[in-house]
Amino acid sequence: MTSSSKEERLKKLKLLKAKKIQAFADKFDKKNNAADITEKMMDKKVKVAGRLMLFRDMGKLTFAHIQDFSGRIQIVFKVDELGKDKYKEVLQIINIGDFIGVEGPVFKTKKGEISILVKKYKFLSKSLRDLPEKWHGLKNRELLYRQRYLDLIMNEETKERFKFRSDLLQELRDFYKKNNFEEVETSVLNNSASGALATPFITHHNALDTDVYLRIAPEIQLKELVIGGYEKVFEVAKVFRNEGIDPSHLQEFTMIEHYAAYWDYEDNMKFTEKMLTSVIKKLKGTLKLKILNRDEKLVDVDFTAPWEVVSFRELLKKDCGIDIDKFENADDLRKEIKKKKINIEDIDKLGRGNLIDALYKAVSRPNIIKPTFLINHPIDLSPLARKNDRNRMVVDRFQLIVNGWEILNAYSELIDSVDQQKRFDEQMKARQAGDKEAMQKDEEFVKAMEYGMPPTSGWGMGVERLVALLTQQPNLRDVVLFPLMRPEEKK
Repeated sequence: MTSSSKEERLKKLKLLKAKKIQAFADKFDKKNNAADITEKMMDKKVKVAGRLMLFRDMGKLTFAHIQDFSGRIQIVFKVDELGKDKYKEVLQIINIGDFIGVEGPVFKTKKGEISILVKKYKFLSKSLRDLPEKWHGLKNRELLYRQRYLDLIMNEETKERFKFRSDLLQELRDFYKKNNFEEVETSVLNNSASGALATPFITHHNALDTDVYLRIAPEIQLKELVIGGYEKVFEVAKVFRNEGIDPSHLQEFTMIEHYAAYWDYEDNMKFTEKMLTSVIKKLKGTLKLKILNRDEKLVDVDFTAPWEVVSFRELLKKDCGIDIDKFENADDLRKEIKKKKINIEDIDKLGRGNLIDALYKAVSRPNIIKPTFLINHPIDLSPLARKNDRNRMVVDRFQLIVNGWEILNAYSELIDSVDQQKRFDEQMKARQAGDKEAMQKDEEFVKAMEYGMPPTSGWGMGVERLVALLTQQPNLRDVVLFPLMRPEEKK
């Protein structure tokens, strides 16, 4: 069956009504999935439904393919089985893209293809537009994002990618449950934008007549739950950060955060290694994978434990020759970076912490390919983390870096409310000096901490980054079903 115009499809819609056939049915009692129909079911009666993806009229015999979420199955219409009138009706009313339900026995064609011989059929829904013929391998990524429904219809790989994302989340949840973590939900709208160094989205709450922030992280409320008595808690949370667009950043994304009372960051490193190796092995069947590097070329990465551990200061000394411990303020560090001719955007506006972070992202992070724990972050970078007992210039924190992407971030939490108050004050000074990503003060959180907080380690991971890594995708939007796009201009 060739492509057809919308006008031709509308004519068939009128024909359906004339024949008193319901063009948009209320239901179908589907008994089987396409992928479940195998040679073991030969001669058994099945009942399937789905979208028509192929339709070849051979005279008294018509071959078609039905596609459902599980896959495709061939169906065969025969004049001898349906009768002349019913068989003619099929040819008159059906287009590729329509939904139909069929019932009949499983058999093998002369070419050996498992098929269903249609004894009965029911028309379920009329499609008024042609499916695209040249969608597979489409280079226009924006069109894929805008019309994800067509991407899912036409590309099995796309469907498998999003099934993998769902499976990954389920496996992570199962792992947490096995390790006695409780799943919770915290609020998206908050009175302060805290929990991470990021620019927030602001909206107005009409009933309360006040501006509120979309959360940039669930961190603060999860910690308050630990203060309230939860000992192991996690959340799969939508978060929002009003920042620039690039292949490794989204403004709306999904984070998993967890907090464990009485753990330190080293306990959390062991847990992370155990969790991710376990989940990856279960879903991929191996820990030796091929992933895309920054040049979109496949490289071999082995996730087998133990993973390498490197110090933040030593890494920067190796990659650019700057010893950050020798520069106690932002101005001196800025001069040294400029002296080394290292290009950093908005360098004159950044406080010491974000300046160090920008330096690391410019000279070190792109070179880390294999799974690596980065530790000993400068205190300026971590306003919510606990100072290291041996070196008060750094905090007890780690990040997992793979393929130049920060996959997750974790630390031993700061539980000293007086120290927390001071660090919030320092962040506010940086903010007033022009650093828009400096963290805002959260008086309510300090108040909660003053009631006492147990030793705790917290952890946060971007789901999209891990999924993109494990499914060989160059852009995080490739693992989001409906990424936000700029509205199309009306013609």
